[in-house]
Amino acid sequence: MRDFKGKTAIVTGAASGIGLGIAKALANAGANIVLADLRPEPLEIARQAIETIGVRAVGVTIDVSDPDSVAAAGKAALDAFGALHIAVNNAGVAMHGTPVEKVTLEEWEWVIGVNVKGVINGIRTFVPMIRSHGQGGHVVNTGSVSSLFVREGRNQGAYAMTKYAVLALSEALEQELAGSGIGVSILCPGGVNTSIFDSAATRPDRFGGSYRRPEQEAMKSGFLTTALDPVIVGRRVLRAIQDNEFYVLTHTGERDAITSRFDRIRAAFDRADEVMPTIDRS
Repeated sequence: MRDFKGKTAIVTGAASGIGLGIAKALANAGANIVLADLRPEPLEIARQAIETIGVRAVGVTIDVSDPDSVAAAGKAALDAFGALHIAVNNAGVAMHGTPVEKVTLEEWEWVIGVNVKGVINGIRTFVPMIRSHGQGGHVVNTGSVSSLFVREGRNQGAYAMTKYAVLALSEALEQELAGSGIGVSILCPGGVNTSIFDSAATRPDRFGGSYRRPEQEAMKSGFLTTALDPVIVGRRVLRAIQDNEFYVLTHTGERDAITSRFDRIRAAFDRADEVMPTIDRS
């Protein structure tokens, strides 16, 4: 997809961080933007910032874990602009610092509800809208570098599990949309300067409400000192949409850890050949 002028994009989690960075990049390329976020006050500030770029922008309050809320956001996009061309399923929450066995049921429901069901709800709502006009388009799902490996020492298994799921959803969607003119990308960023570590403060009431996660908040200072500016990530995503890239990486520091994971898988295939030579495995 090369021409963004006059096209419409919806971005979830767009009030700040990566979502706002992507929204700005798309707006600078000429797209009109539907900014969707759980937080109404920063959402309005973000909407005004996008309009200063010279495109039209609307803000929609959304809870991506709620399919009705996502459907309402889709309707708002059509009401405002008549068609949807780009969907960025970006909203996400953190779950770092807690061992898997100690994550509470409410926390599991919340992190899966936002990080996995949020993408599912976006696909179910936005993809038929893009498909309906026959002009093609693009879907971006925000995973993480944690879609590709689980970092040791951070107790982030619950978070990584959800981001692995986003990768699988994106791979399946790319296969299913082949030949439709709708591209698919998965964004797998490393550290980016966002408010994700504060996401527990806005946990919806049905998942237990706002709370503090000191083990996660303690990670912020060291993490953010080397984090990328979201504007840079937004430009990277814009290029990926233009070039129809599937994997969208922003950092190279994790290359060795990810390569080691795949080497371990490759070794398991080799081991299968060694110990099961006479069994028909077809």
